[in-house]
Amino acid sequence: MKQRSLSETRFDRRPKATKRQRFLSEMNAVIPWARLMVLVEPVQPKRSGKGGRKAFSAETMLRIHFMQQWFALSDPAMEEALHDVLVMRQFAGLDAGDDLIPDESSILRFRHRLEAHGVADQLLTEVNAVLVEQGLMVKAGTIVDATLIHAPSSTKNSSGQRDPEMHQTKKGNQWYFGCKAHIGTDADSGLTHSVVVTPANVNDVTQAHALLHGDEEQAFGDAGYQGVEKRQEHQGSTTQWHIAMRPGKRRTLPDTPLGKLIDQIEQAKARIRAKVEHPFRVIKRQFGYLKTRYRGLAKNRAQIVTLFALTNLFQARRRLMLAGEVCP
Repeated sequence: MKQRSLSETRFDRRPKATKRQRFLSEMNAVIPWARLMVLVEPVQPKRSGKGGRKAFSAETMLRIHFMQQWFALSDPAMEEALHDVLVMRQFAGLDAGDDLIPDESSILRFRHRLEAHGVADQLLTEVNAVLVEQGLMVKAGTIVDATLIHAPSSTKNSSGQRDPEMHQTKKGNQWYFGCKAHIGTDADSGLTHSVVVTPANVNDVTQAHALLHGDEEQAFGDAGYQGVEKRQEHQGSTTQWHIAMRPGKRRTLPDTPLGKLIDQIEQAKARIRAKVEHPFRVIKRQFGYLKTRYRGLAKNRAQIVTLFALTNLFQARRRLMLAGEVCP
């Protein structure tokens, strides 16, 4: 009896779409591939070396790079996934029977090219340009916030030291080692327009100025940004800051009409600030980015900026699809 190949079995012909298939289909529909390829194609060589074989297309490598971010895969794990998972090969535009599969070295070299040419920032800028054109981002207000990203604290490496560009900081009664991602998000949509990455011990308020795009009339921040309007870099700015009251001071508000009014104002500011937590939830829970993967701030910053660009598309995907923004 002739044995059927794996592709002919019921395993690959099951009619039910998996969660991964639905996710990749939605993201494929809303990513502005043509516009992003203008940024990426110049950094991907046509051949793998002088006189070498033809290199993988820039679009294939970019699709693989994005899947690494979405599914928190290392270079070796991404190579294995391309061999094992049909829908991921299909998303990358590869056929296991006819095409070569990029190995981990090809994936690593492509990422290094993106880092060397600062493509991550360009991707975020281009994605946000699409969102602005679709009316999904306005420039009337900005919410600023920061989150800690853990870094491996192990010293079992060639240098015998922790990453020298990462630092530790104390939050509450807990010590953390790693970096800090500071973001500025649109106050209306909660989409990220600015990203700054620093060591974990850098105070949030010192980076507030770098998270503004300059056109906002209002800016919001939690109690960690107290005194921001008094800093030198904000002198002469017309942006009006709305900073949360410190929790201890808020707890001591008197039970009077004035005290209740102040508490209601704080609640209103908190509801606005809540939108800035959504991008953090997506990169940490949806995309599984809980710990830095590389040594040094530059490499990790490139990954974090890329994650926020993809997060913007993920958050806006329903509205983009309803608006008919189906990109090639």
